[in-house]
Amino acid sequence: MTSESRKIRWGILGPGTIAKAFAGGVAHSHTGILVAIGARNPGKSGLAENFPGARILNGYEALLADPNVDAVYISTPHPSHAEWAIKAAEAGKHVLSEKPMGLTAFEADAMIHAARKAGTFLGEAFMYRLHPQTAKLVELVRSGAIGEVRMVKSSFGFAMPDFMPEHRLYANDLAGGGILDVGGYPVSMARLIAGAALGKPFAEPDKVVGAAHLGQSGVDEWASALLHFPSGIVAEVSCGISLAQDNVLRILGTKGRIEIADFWYAAGREGGTGQIRIIRPGGEEVVEVREDRWLYAFEADAAGEAILAGKQEFAWPGMGWADSLGNLRVLDKWRAAIGLEYGIEKPERRVNTISGRRLRSGGTTIPKREIPGLPRPASCLALGFEDFRTFSSGMILLDAYFEAGGNVFDTAYIYGSGYTETLLGQWLKNRGVREQAVVIGKGAHTPLCYPDIIGKQLTQSLDRLQADHVDVYFMHRDDPDVPVDEFVDAMDREVRAGRIRGPFGGSNWTRERMDEAIAYAERTGKQKPGALSNNFSLAEMLVPIWPGCVTSSSDEWKAWLTARQMPNFAWSSQGRGFFTGRAGRDQRDNEELVRVWYSEKNFGRRDRAIELANRLGKSPIHVALAYVLAQPFPSVPLIGPRTLDELDDSLQALDIALSPDDIAWLDGGSDQHPARRTG
Repeated sequence: MTSESRKIRWGILGPGTIAKAFAGGVAHSHTGILVAIGARNPGKSGLAENFPGARILNGYEALLADPNVDAVYISTPHPSHAEWAIKAAEAGKHVLSEKPMGLTAFEADAMIHAARKAGTFLGEAFMYRLHPQTAKLVELVRSGAIGEVRMVKSSFGFAMPDFMPEHRLYANDLAGGGILDVGGYPVSMARLIAGAALGKPFAEPDKVVGAAHLGQSGVDEWASALLHFPSGIVAEVSCGISLAQDNVLRILGTKGRIEIADFWYAAGREGGTGQIRIIRPGGEEVVEVREDRWLYAFEADAAGEAILAGKQEFAWPGMGWADSLGNLRVLDKWRAAIGLEYGIEKPERRVNTISGRRLRSGGTTIPKREIPGLPRPASCLALGFEDFRTFSSGMILLDAYFEAGGNVFDTAYIYGSGYTETLLGQWLKNRGVREQAVVIGKGAHTPLCYPDIIGKQLTQSLDRLQADHVDVYFMHRDDPDVPVDEFVDAMDREVRAGRIRGPFGGSNWTRERMDEAIAYAERTGKQKPGALSNNFSLAEMLVPIWPGCVTSSSDEWKAWLTARQMPNFAWSSQGRGFFTGRAGRDQRDNEELVRVWYSEKNFGRRDRAIELANRLGKSPIHVALAYVLAQPFPSVPLIGPRTLDELDDSLQALDIALSPDDIAWLDGGSDQHPARRTG
């Protein structure tokens, strides 16, 4: 493993100060050798001296294209970590990214997604986590050296000589400030210790409260946060670029406390002796950790050992993928608490995809179909995206869905108090794809479910969407006490005004009300309701998930939808987890699943979905989604992935072509077993 031929050949992307430290670590590692530097300015003085023996390549692309480079260390400013890590994975290179892995957990998730697909290593370079002193500290905590841990106090702060607007630490465009530069250290430590107290690799806080001073460039110059963990542990963390702090780690327990000065550099950058002070009522004990190896050699070797072993992430106590994501989620909450969104994260600056290129049209992974009344073909899967609260987080999923061929976007007046519509409007304008999209709007939700509200809410929705029309419109609820003709008249007026340019109808409407509405429109020459958005899935909803909801999964509904050829944009099309491991006849901990889906008839359908999935090499949830797609009427499932992995997982259902016999068998109405059919 330590022979020259088996060593990991490292390239450095971005030759700055921290890159020099890593290069020294590689030089003192057992597993690696530095072979190349990718530099935007290869003629810059000092490169050859600072990175002896490394070839100086012209540009980052040249480094990724170099066949003699196995792994890339990314030490560019924070905003470009995601772009180059994804490009490196696509080029087949292993990646060690300087912290933070991405600006947000959403960016880190996209980086992990790219590495997972490429089969490459991706790690976040928190050098202290790989040093033996960290393992010793965890051992002391787990052994009860200070009793039960109750509180962690941790800081990493320093003072720059003065405000320097051109310096990366103060530059808003480079995501400067303390939280992203050094705040991740005390947060990662708090999560590590909270986990160690429970015998786990790390733990996640359930509450994060933050405060900070934002300086004249808009970045956090000093900041503090409180983290509360479900176990009761409280952590005080702080950081700064304009305020020197003591940088002492303190762990307080019921029988004493642990203190370590300058923990982040352990025994020293080039080796030395670290001291762990254990202070108890009866006296003080000092545990020394002697280590002659260079600090940054540990992360180089941990990455190298993982790569040589065919692993894609660090072994603990290194920062594995789940650990890095959890850490960034805390930093996201900390930033949200202080209102810190960088200018480079806003729509006007986020004109490219996360991998740094323009959005691509023409994807065919998600097929399209004609829907009566729509001016353009609609993708067979519609995207809902209620969970995103910033443009920079939501655009990653929107881009990926669109590039796969998706063009139907499900929004509603009430989603996210209007932010879902705002985000979609920003994205459609930013990407210039409004004319390729099918936008669903919904309004008139209970209790504001009356005819006059439709136009008023649609005006607000269109303003948020930065558009003059929606392509499909649904009343979000129905009020049977209001004559149906009044609702039809209100929606028909919006059609005539050009603000609805496709079918309209009801979400959570009954067959009787739809029949009545259609009959009224036919009598009066109004546009008749032409679409539904009711629950529809392989599992039949037994009782409404929320008040006013309607399911269309019964035999009577299926017959009606088929006879009418009524398009249904199906919500909760995969049974909200009923076809995953969260459900089971002996699992009754999830109140919603038990109340809404648990019946022997549904479990029979679930059993058959599992059987068919096993035969096809898929998951039951894929079969459940394929079932909705294969109905004998226009059926468009609404999916709500939160990550790129979840989106890719949903798309696996598109590989399954179910016949009418398959549908009948899954439903339980046929004895013909799909596994016994041929052809």
